[in-house]
Amino acid sequence: MTPAATERIAFREMTAADLPELRAILQNEQAMVAYEGPFTDNEVEAWLAKQLANYQQHGFGLWAVELRNPASEAERGKLIGQCGITYQDIDSPRVLEVGYLFNPAYWHHGYAAEAARAARDYAFNELGATEVYSQVRDTNIASMNVVIRQGMTIKSRFIKHYRGVKMPHYAFKITRD
Repeated sequence: MTPAATERIAFREMTAADLPELRAILQNEQAMVAYEGPFTDNEVEAWLAKQLANYQQHGFGLWAVELRNPASEAERGKLIGQCGITYQDIDSPRVLEVGYLFNPAYWHHGYAAEAARAARDYAFNELGATEVYSQVRDTNIASMNVVIRQGMTIKSRFIKHYRGVKMPHYAFKITRD
């Protein structure tokens, strides 16, 4: 099950057919700054495999985001980004997190904020969550703006170890109330 479509975007589970568009995101230097650089082909395939496992195990994960009314036929059904709910260890073990990552060609159109709101609402309304988190690298101002638009506020700062680098992050949180 996925969040309900919004006015401009729709969600669906990712499939192996999405690998080209997923590579366009996960192997893009600009999109992957917060991850210390682009992924290899093996890392992209592992990323997709993790989402497919999340769908099976939890019934949710990062979903493909596509345009509902694309400007061209070539964009129909195309993954422009990914957004959804995953379990993460942030401040306490296993919190629900809204995560998102979009192709830079679709940045600055409000798609990430729109998708993140839908994922947040899905966590509250379908999963019964009482609180939802997002983790954002402390240098990623654009991503901070996305979570702030969801109504999230900074709860704490923590260090995440990823790809051999210590990365300061903020834990943003919103409660159902």
